[in-house]
Amino acid sequence: MIKRIGVIGAGQMGSGIAHVCALKGYDIHLADVDQAHLDKGLENIGRNMDRQISRGMIRPEDKDAALKRIVPVVDYKAFAECDLVVEAATENEAIKREIFKKVCVDLPPNVLLATNTSSISVTRLASVTDRPGKFMGMHFMNPVPLMGLVELIRGIATEEETFRTVREVVVKLDKKPVNAEDFPAFIVNRILLPMINEAVYALYEGVGNVEAIDTGMKLGANHPMGPLELADFIGLDTCLSVMQVLHEGLADSKYRPCPLLVKYVEAGWIGRKVKRGFYDYSGERPVPTR
Repeated sequence: MIKRIGVIGAGQMGSGIAHVCALKGYDIHLADVDQAHLDKGLENIGRNMDRQISRGMIRPEDKDAALKRIVPVVDYKAFAECDLVVEAATENEAIKREIFKKVCVDLPPNVLLATNTSSISVTRLASVTDRPGKFMGMHFMNPVPLMGLVELIRGIATEEETFRTVREVVVKLDKKPVNAEDFPAFIVNRILLPMINEAVYALYEGVGNVEAIDTGMKLGANHPMGPLELADFIGLDTCLSVMQVLHEGLADSKYRPCPLLVKYVEAGWIGRKVKRGFYDYSGERPVPTR
């Protein structure tokens, strides 16, 4: 039975995973590269819980109890006390591989490992660990506290008991588990990111401006958020990374990242987190940048 969960990465995804797990009674060890990143992550968790309180989703005492369950750590040795460790670092395979090599050093053999990767091969990541059978993909959607889906991805070596145990955690979190095969980008991003990339191509080719494309998809396809606005929310660097994984992994030209997407990432205009992407977020309301 899983009682204590380690989370690697206190960014948007890691803090969200720690948030939902702590609210459901799990003890959490939350790790990042330094105390400053941990402080920012804990601040985000508190702020997001306050939003839930204001909407009547949780009570103030739920927040207080959950925050007490989250222990910030800067050393992976603390994960020796955990039953499950979930990696939620940036979507970069080299970084993830290095993390798993380091975390396995002090991890007892019974501890399960999961990756929150949104696109990278689970089998390949598992191969750098000392426990491929106890490793799998556990892809939460963003923002974690609000989104109801978790994609569960078996690597080629993932044992049935590992899958069953992780699935039980997802159900306890009141999330809906969906099984996905270990193909590039799995289910959601295999469908979603090419749509976003096509919207960037429409912008690049002058089919419409930012506002026209987003309004068209919101009112014409009843999407709650336009594809370019959504790209900014996800992070253009993450969008580009997923498209590169699809392009390289499936060797099909239809997944070629749009040159304009590449240009925005090269400029550092990667979306909401830096206040500039397809929209400029520095003022009172977002203003299209193209």
